[in-house]
Amino acid sequence: MVFSSVEFLFYFLPIALLLCCAVPMKFKNPMLALTGLVFYAWGEPIYVVVLIITAIINYVSGLLMSKYVEKRKVVLIISIVLNLAILFIFKYTSFAITTINSVFNISIPDPDLPLPIGISFFTFQSMSYIIDVYRGTSKPQRNFVNFFAYIAMFPQIVAGPIVKYQDVEESLNQRTVSLSKFSEGVTIFVIGLAKKVLLANNIGTIWTEIKAMDYSEMPVLTAWIGIISFTFQIYFDFSGYSDMAIGLGKMLGFDFMENFNLPYLSKSVSEFWRRWHISLGSWFREYVYFPLGGSRGGTLKTVRNLLVVWLLTGLWHGASWNFVLWGLWFGILIVIEHLGFSKVLKKLPKPVSWLYTMLAVVIGWVFFETDSLALGVQYLGAMFGAGGTILNSQSSALLAEAAIPLALCLFFSSGATGNYISRLGGKDSKVVMAITPVATAALLIACTAYLVNSSYNPFLYFNF
Repeated sequence: MVFSSVEFLFYFLPIALLLCCAVPMKFKNPMLALTGLVFYAWGEPIYVVVLIITAIINYVSGLLMSKYVEKRKVVLIISIVLNLAILFIFKYTSFAITTINSVFNISIPDPDLPLPIGISFFTFQSMSYIIDVYRGTSKPQRNFVNFFAYIAMFPQIVAGPIVKYQDVEESLNQRTVSLSKFSEGVTIFVIGLAKKVLLANNIGTIWTEIKAMDYSEMPVLTAWIGIISFTFQIYFDFSGYSDMAIGLGKMLGFDFMENFNLPYLSKSVSEFWRRWHISLGSWFREYVYFPLGGSRGGTLKTVRNLLVVWLLTGLWHGASWNFVLWGLWFGILIVIEHLGFSKVLKKLPKPVSWLYTMLAVVIGWVFFETDSLALGVQYLGAMFGAGGTILNSQSSALLAEAAIPLALCLFFSSGATGNYISRLGGKDSKVVMAITPVATAALLIACTAYLVNSSYNPFLYFNF
């Protein structure tokens, strides 16, 4: 089940909100755990077992750390190994076997296990809990139902944001939902829904059409229309889903961290990754980069630490060499900026540094989205003229088809709406407060109409 579906919006969500909000506090976490279990089982009935086992491993590990303080490091290592082993089995086994077979020319059978939805998210979330308990920044949760509610809460289980336990520990123990907070949550949720349904889905149809073409003969204009369409699709798809999760969290009494902050306005690759998938960047920074030494051990160690983080970031997103290359591409660019290029970028005119950043990002998306390294290289070649033509009649037709969706995506990714709200006096002004409910209702109606009449409704980050 996805948030952008009629089943979720008009069946699951009203019932889940009623159960989770209307009951006394002592029943809120059991209801949150139950609704999360039902939500996950809706699409993954078998792999609910994986979710439960992951929760049990980390819950028990937290208790063992508090009981056997002198052995807590051993418990931490065992817990991390078990978490990563489960993640590896389901996500990376096929990749490892395919690579081994290719290198050694052998034929190890591939079990081809289906990927449990959201396994990367709930694994990292579980690991953050156990690491924080080890560090002493969080107290171990002694009530398994409360802990499972944290792991399985339906707003963010399948696609984040990755919520650290210490950030919601207080809300798990005691929370209230005011009318104003619930209303704010509804608005954020509907805005996210509109980003996903009205923007990502519409621009995504352009990319789907172009992705299916023959790259070897693709005109330059067609290639650029395609990858720019995907650039907007993945942003509005994922940021929209994150907004929906944040809005749902507020409706339930939680405050999740912001996950996107207008990343396509960035003037450097480093800035882009401070604005894109913020919860994942924060996770790697806190639990990998800093423990490795961060930037404290000199230039060579800093470079090593950055490349390790970005290799892992690529692998976190997917089990293929495309994602390894994608992660290292950004890692190398960030290393170059760290070694002094960031100072050059600051001196350049802002449009130039922005253009450099977006070119780097768009090239990265080519390898992120194409199905193999060879296809990625071929598509990149098409972008720079390898297809032999600049444009043809099909390119012109595609440009006409994509013009309005691209213009809308450009406008809403630029932060222009925030500027208009500021001119009206801010979100607390009487004008904005009067307009917001009407605009929210109109967006919800438009999204519902789209969902009822369209069969195209992918969610890209289900793969991670």
